Amino acid sequence: MRPDSATTLRPATGASKLRFINPPGLYDPRANGYTHVVVAPAQSRTVFVAGQGGENAAGQLVPDFGEQLRQAFTNLRMALAGAGASVHDVAKLTVLVVDHTEQRLALFSQAARSLWPDGAAPACTLIPVPRLALDGMLIEIEATAVVPA
Repeated sequence: MRPDSATTLRPATGASKLRFINPPGLYDPRANGYTHVVVAPAQSRTVFVAGQGGENAAGQLVPDFGEQLRQAFTNLRMALAGAGASVHDVAKLTVLVVDHTEQRLALFSQAARSLWPDGAAPACTLIPVPRLALDGMLIEIEATAVVPA
């Protein structure tokens, strides 16, 4: 279900029943793969996922931003599954990007739209940073998800 462009709240189809809002007067963020406001229902549990980078299970990083982005989202899905959640339960993302450019934003936006094709995407803050925890790490994605109690 797509978020409204008005203040009316509409539920998503996920089990968490998140509601997505794009208030009037704010630009439509759906092309960039996020929603301005996400409301979690009462009587739900919050899942906090630490920042997931582009490293594989062996801790190796490839130097390509696009590959790290894909791996970071794969890692995020695995972390969420460990808590019984999915990307459809994510209410908020914080994304850290080294050497941020419009090209990197376009790659991130495309990946986010593919994960949330119905437009019911989480709220998101992308923060350009000079460096992340590991040498060569170019992206880190932290998530807050909401699941039924």
